[in-house]
Amino acid sequence: MRIGAHMSVSGGKHMAFEMGKELGCEAIQVFVRNVRGWTSGPLKKKEIDDFLEKKEEFKNEIWPIISHNSYLVNLASLNKEKLEKSYNAMIDELTKVDQLSIDYENMHPGVIPIEDKDKISKKEALIQIADHLNKLIDATKSSKVIILLETTAGQGKGLGNKFHHFKELINKMQDKNRIGICFDTAHSFAAGYDFTTKKKYDEMWNEFDDVIGLKYLFAFHLNDTDKECGSRVDRHTHIGQGKIGKEPFRFFINDERFKDMPGILETPKSDNLKEDVMNLKTLKSLRK
Repeated sequence: MRIGAHMSVSGGKHMAFEMGKELGCEAIQVFVRNVRGWTSGPLKKKEIDDFLEKKEEFKNEIWPIISHNSYLVNLASLNKEKLEKSYNAMIDELTKVDQLSIDYENMHPGVIPIEDKDKISKKEALIQIADHLNKLIDATKSSKVIILLETTAGQGKGLGNKFHHFKELINKMQDKNRIGICFDTAHSFAAGYDFTTKKKYDEMWNEFDDVIGLKYLFAFHLNDTDKECGSRVDRHTHIGQGKIGKEPFRFFINDERFKDMPGILETPKSDNLKEDVMNLKTLKSLRK
């Protein structure tokens, strides 16, 4: 597995490569737009050129690249205004990711808002998400960017905490070449998937392959969690310092099936990134 971390784009999006190189990242994840607001101006030509130049410069050292979408996006919303804003934000995301030649666009499938919990079933919400994903892919049909749906903890009425949710979404995709899965260790553990022994790890992937298909797995978020398995609570913590523990990460990073896939840290960090250094060191120490 190609181990890396989510990198800040402070000082310019291209600086993510410089910082990633300094920390020893083999892959990185970035934000390409404002993730706390709906609006985001177009990329300037210099932004694009600088990013592409650095991407080319580090092409043998840092790959693949993932963009993580805005936290506001929710394709399961019944609020017409929020749904339209979510769709438009995703169009903007995909446009920018394409301009920057980024490989993957990561997103959470969606969540049924509390006020809508009695108005729509999970199956109906998944159909709505699939319809909008099809529209997004059709609207960006010249793009090769793969949309990654991230496994979730399933807090509240969240979707994506069970493998069959992804099966239902993928089955409805008109262009299955543009869709994939990002497996988040902390989220999936919280959702009830126990992979803390080799036997349980193998059983989980057998289930994943039977339900979804391993061919749809493209990336990982490598996070420990301070919540119990099945808690359905999303709380990232440092590798080896949570309920998952250090050893299970050895299974992931040494799995030959995943050797060229990115494994991205999203663990807590301070401005000097010492935590990223610590977690990257821990993960690399687990390699055979």
